[in-house]
Amino acid sequence: MSASEPWLAPYAVSSSQSRGRRYAEPEAATRTPFQRDRDRIIHCSAFRRLEYKTQVFVNHEGDLYRTRLTHSLEVAQIARSVARSLHANEDLVEAIALAHDLGHTPFGHAGQDSLNDCMRQFGGFEHNLQSLRVVDELEERYGAFDGLNLCFETREGILKHCSPDNARKLGPVAERFLLRRQASLEAQIANLADEIAYNNHDVDDGLRSGLIVIAQLEAIPIVARHSDEVRYLFPSIGERRTVQETVRRIINTLVMDLIEETRRRVTVVAPASVEDVRGAAPLVGFSQQILVEQEALKSFLRDGLYRHPEVMRMTTKSKRIVHELFDAFHQEPRLLPVDHQVRVAQHGPRAIADYIAGMTDRFAIKEHRRLFAID
Repeated sequence: MSASEPWLAPYAVSSSQSRGRRYAEPEAATRTPFQRDRDRIIHCSAFRRLEYKTQVFVNHEGDLYRTRLTHSLEVAQIARSVARSLHANEDLVEAIALAHDLGHTPFGHAGQDSLNDCMRQFGGFEHNLQSLRVVDELEERYGAFDGLNLCFETREGILKHCSPDNARKLGPVAERFLLRRQASLEAQIANLADEIAYNNHDVDDGLRSGLIVIAQLEAIPIVARHSDEVRYLFPSIGERRTVQETVRRIINTLVMDLIEETRRRVTVVAPASVEDVRGAAPLVGFSQQILVEQEALKSFLRDGLYRHPEVMRMTTKSKRIVHELFDAFHQEPRLLPVDHQVRVAQHGPRAIADYIAGMTDRFAIKEHRRLFAID
């Protein structure tokens, strides 16, 4: 265990082991480096804008649906719980979880797909890369450097996947993709916590919207098992509370399975350091049974919710808005605010992608209306 953080397992990342920041800074008197990263993320403008960015349902479609902000908070809560049980670094896990969607476009994956299409001949667009770009370059809060100057381990955890071409451009933070090594255990935990959160909360939001119904979900084993248990224990509660109890139990099952399976793998591999974790096969994961059940749930959500005609209608509109905004700004950069015109002169189309990716749903809709409405 770490002398400075004795509660950590030998395979966890301790603050004293951090590879540091891109720009040297004095240590904080009352916070560890990863706590400081978390605080910088929470206070940055990109984090605040997540409140008005889509998870599945566009922001104006209702106040009760998840946004990227509430999703990020839910991921952080799940990730911290898992990290605590595994004696991993909770502060690092939390920082990664809170930052993982900072680069997401308006309109969720529809916006990302559209912006990637617009940027195809200019290097493409991917929201994980954009999240790293936000914390490394785009946030403007400090006099001494661009970005938030986060620790290496936080930055590495944000970058969940990366092509070899991009990895070569990014340098040390992406070298694991070239060397075929793993990220830290903390980054692996944040990644799986993200999957647990969005699958189950998309179920909740889909049911709330009425686009899917509980009877459809009960054909999926992991849902049926927990739904049956809830109906047995609470036969007189209404459907809304039945859904809440079912989702809560599914999340608990997934979290407990993730912890138990990861403990099993750790016991087999017996990593004695962070480098042992990096050199092993992925250590954080679900058991085979739960993995199969998770895939069944993901498959249902893909076909039953994400491809539902109502969702596809808004997806099509969202893609058109992003595409038309990009084309307009690319053809005539003077339509952009002055400071962004300067950035386009310096960085070309990438600066246009930065501007659009930073928009909230409602700002993108407003900007599109400003440019294209004739009334």
